[in-house]
Amino acid sequence: MHSRSGPHRLLFGRMYEDVEIERAAFHGKRRVFCIASAGDTAIKLAETHEVVACDINPTQLAYAQQRAEGAPRETGDAERAMNFARTFMPLIGWRSEYLHTFLNLSNLAEQISFWCDHLDTLRFHAAFDALMSPAILHLIYQSQLLTVLPPKFGSILRKRMECTFANHPNSTNTYAKALFLGETEIAAVSKSANIRFVQSDAASYLESCSPGSFDAFTLSNILDGAEPSYRTRLTQAIGHAATKDAVVVLRSFAEPPSDLTTNHAHRDRSILWGVVDVRKTLEF
Repeated sequence: MHSRSGPHRLLFGRMYEDVEIERAAFHGKRRVFCIASAGDTAIKLAETHEVVACDINPTQLAYAQQRAEGAPRETGDAERAMNFARTFMPLIGWRSEYLHTFLNLSNLAEQISFWCDHLDTLRFHAAFDALMSPAILHLIYQSQLLTVLPPKFGSILRKRMECTFANHPNSTNTYAKALFLGETEIAAVSKSANIRFVQSDAASYLESCSPGSFDAFTLSNILDGAEPSYRTRLTQAIGHAATKDAVVVLRSFAEPPSDLTTNHAHRDRSILWGVVDVRKTLEF
């Protein structure tokens, strides 16, 4: 995700990327390259892999490193924006007791019924679609990112919400609780010595690595809004740094092409993504 706030602010205090996608895709792999962001993915993967976490934003990178050393979460620009949006929930009829009841459900049929009966209202549609309009998003995010968002993005996100509730129990979905309530995990993060933090853009760092340095890559949505020339450069850098059977995971807010058979967005519990592309690097 890309914010208008500049490269030297804490943009994200937590990540909305379901690391279980990576943990399944990277099973048996040894060395992983990832985008540092808020550190969540790197910390989880470091339990079973050697991890290099890279970020061009020095403030974000320092925060991720502190999290890996056991520091608590902080509030970034993205969380402040979401906290502000949550203040309007009572105005659309989303009472606190409704949300807590809904997010503690575990039966998928009950979840969809509750969603349709109590939360997916016309007032919610109107307010959420306005919040996700280009005019509002332009106040927070860079214009390059907005170019990849599908038309009527609010409607698209509402459909992604419903898909998540139809496929994943709310009671164990920490991503849904964080998105709707602002909750974070209570348990402290154990110190992780299995991560090396690097300040750089991804392509530059991977170009500097020895051939075959990594068995897996998780790139967040780094290519959302990127120039075509950077996409080409990153693809070549990954090919240079990858082992023969390496795997890459790439997310995007965009809607997936109809022929994208490697899309696993329906498995990602964090709701937001249209594309969670999991494939061999040779096919990237």
